[in-house]
This record gives sequence, C-alpha cells and structure tokens, in this order.
Amino acid sequence: MHIPDGLLSTPMIVVTYAITIAGIAYAAKKLRNFPEEKIPLLGLFAAGIFAAQMVNFPIIGGVSGHLLGATLVAIMLGPYAAVIVMTAVLLIQTLLFGDGGITAIGANILNMGLIGAFIGYGVYTKLRGINETFAIALASWLSVVLGAGMTAVEIGLSKSLPFMKVLSLMLGYHAIIGIGEAILTVLIVYAVRAKLPSVEGVPA
Repeated sequence: MHIPDGLLSTPMIVVTYAITIAGIAYAAKKLRNFPEEKIPLLGLFAAGIFAAQMVNFPIIGGVSGHLLGATLVAIMLGPYAAVIVMTAVLLIQTLLFGDGGITAIGANILNMGLIGAFIGYGVYTKLRGINETFAIALASWLSVVLGAGMTAVEIGLSKSLPFMKVLSLMLGYHAIIGIGEAILTVLIVYAVRAKLPSVEGVPA
C-alpha cells in the first residue's frame, strides 16, 4: 500500500500532506494528557509494529501482505498515540528503507496511519459493547480496506493509472489482506492485555 514517488499529482501531494500534518498536529496536542508512566509504551509499540511490518504473509498470485497496525495501536493506546506511532514507523520506513516515496509520505501516513487510528478506532468503540472480538476484527479489517480504497482514489485522481483498474485490484487484494490483519490484531490485543494489563484503560 506504500505509494512510491511519481504516482501522485502535485495537487494531491499538497492535499494529502496538509491533511496529514493537521492530523498529526491534532494528535500531538491531544497526546499531552497521555499518562507519563505509559510513555515508554509508545516506543515499545512503534518497535513492535515496525518489526511486524517486516514480516510478509502470502496471499494469492505472488501477492503478499503485512500487518499495518494502526487500529491495533489505537485499541491499546488510543487513537492519538496510534497516529504518532504510525507516523514514526512510516517515516523511518520511507527515509531509511525507501519503502514509499518522499513526495507520498503525506498520503501514506494518511492511508496507513490516520485512517486506522481514527476510523478503525471509531468503529471499534461503537461495536465493542456488542462483542469485543468482532469489534476488533471488523475495525482492523476495515482500516485496511479503507486505506487501500483511499490509495486508489489518490492515484486515480492524479490520473497516473486507470482508476477503476487500480481500485478493483487494491480492494480485491486488501479485502483478503485485511483478514490477516483482523486475525493478527485480535491475537495481539488479547496477548498484550494478558501480559501487560496496565495497558488497559489508556485510550481516551
């Protein structure tokens, strides 16, 4: 889902950078109330997500996927912490490993960070009263599909590739990848809660 340089038009680059910077600034402002004793968890989750994203699982036709983790972090630490964690992870991936283009950083953080942090977490909070596991799974799956859809929209509006072809491919593959995201997120959330019960209750 990492967009490389050359696929986004200048207006799209400007718009996605503006949205992402505004989202990061808002999250940083809200994060001032984050419990001081839990600040080390930000680094712990950032390292964990970074490592997890290096492990790919096969899908079909040679396509592979990996954990995104934005909704996972949002469920454990809150949406504002998730934005900061995912921003750090995606910046390191781009600047040090060339995973995604520099001109597309705004779009990539929006698609893989902000959407999962805010929309994924919003879906989770609405549904967790019905069934916790279902809420975690659906929220994390949806974060992947919505991120993929947004990626296709950004590329399509930039007119660098045929929109409908990109949209169908992105949604098709990521609907499957999202299942892996859902399974991993459920397993990790329950595992972390079992080992680190102090994490519970952080989300605002």
